[in-house]
Amino acid sequence: MNFTLTQDQQQIQQLARTFAEKELLPGVRERDEKSEFPLEAFRKLGKTGIYGLPYSTEVGGLGGSYLSYILAVEELSKVDASFGIAFSVDTSLYGGSIMNSSAPEAIKKKFLAPITYGEKIGSFGLTEHTAGSDAGGQRTVAVKDGDSYIINGSKCFNTNGPLADYTVIYCLTDPALGTKGMAAFVVEKGTPGFTVGKVENKMGIRSALVSDMHLENVRVPAENMIAQPGEGFKLAMKTLDGGRIGVAAQGLGIAKGAFEITRKYMMEREQFGKPICKQQYLAFKMAELQTKIQAAELLLYKAATCKEEGQPYTVPAAMAKMTCTNVAMEVTTEAVQLLGGNGYMKDYHVERMMRDAKITQIYEGTNEIQKLVISGQLFR
Repeated sequence: MNFTLTQDQQQIQQLARTFAEKELLPGVRERDEKSEFPLEAFRKLGKTGIYGLPYSTEVGGLGGSYLSYILAVEELSKVDASFGIAFSVDTSLYGGSIMNSSAPEAIKKKFLAPITYGEKIGSFGLTEHTAGSDAGGQRTVAVKDGDSYIINGSKCFNTNGPLADYTVIYCLTDPALGTKGMAAFVVEKGTPGFTVGKVENKMGIRSALVSDMHLENVRVPAENMIAQPGEGFKLAMKTLDGGRIGVAAQGLGIAKGAFEITRKYMMEREQFGKPICKQQYLAFKMAELQTKIQAAELLLYKAATCKEEGQPYTVPAAMAKMTCTNVAMEVTTEAVQLLGGNGYMKDYHVERMMRDAKITQIYEGTNEIQKLVISGQLFR
């Protein structure tokens, strides 16, 4: 058991950390207030190839480790969780759908290579207003028509939706079969009938763009089908397992970012004639939070390593997602409290981090669903 990061992993970690501090920290508060996504910065980071870190060079990726990708999401999310989730969806959910699929290598390369260097942006369309935790409640339908499929329906809560050049759409080819008839397609931006709907006004991750996506008689070439009828549900679940590791990294990054702001503040803020870090109760609170952060980190890195090494990772991913996101919520809530009145003000960032943390307990499988996944494996 080795807890030391490789030189390559440390380099990726440092690249992401430097980028976050130089490119994302300036203006992060303003972007939150205006719900504006830093598209130019997203494309700039993409030029490094970082969005294709965990994917093979044969399909245009960097051929790096999954842990390296997770470290990058974590570092970016310490500063800007909205950017972190846009990266995670682009790589874990869109990219994961492509790579986990049975599509020919040429199709994988066509739809993945432009993503890896930030030339194009990907999105993931599974959730519907009738299908959240119950993905089987889908109503979006694809009907075969010659060498194409005609898709009708709507998706909601699509992160990157308004920006996406490519969106993976999960839908039913035979509603009577339910998930046994689920397939998946890549739908390209600009396809007639494929439109962006309502852009959400959110509590947190406000600069990440999240929207409805509507499909009205959208004609998609059959070659864009990346999961055959009956394979779509399995592909979605496998992809979400990887995505949950990404969300866990986002949560851990939020927790670490808020913790560091609080630690520095406590060393500078004086009350009763001494820095408040000298108040034993407050110091002990920080000791507890740091221990929980470290425990969450171990679960996250284990899950990423399991995926990377081809070991079963469904349960490790669920454990990491649940733990890291719960820790994010706890740390940010305590950070606001420990900074007192200043914690409630936008200048210190922790109130934004608290708002950002909440969604991590909800998307890509609520933490209640993670408990179902974990407990389901306990009694087999």
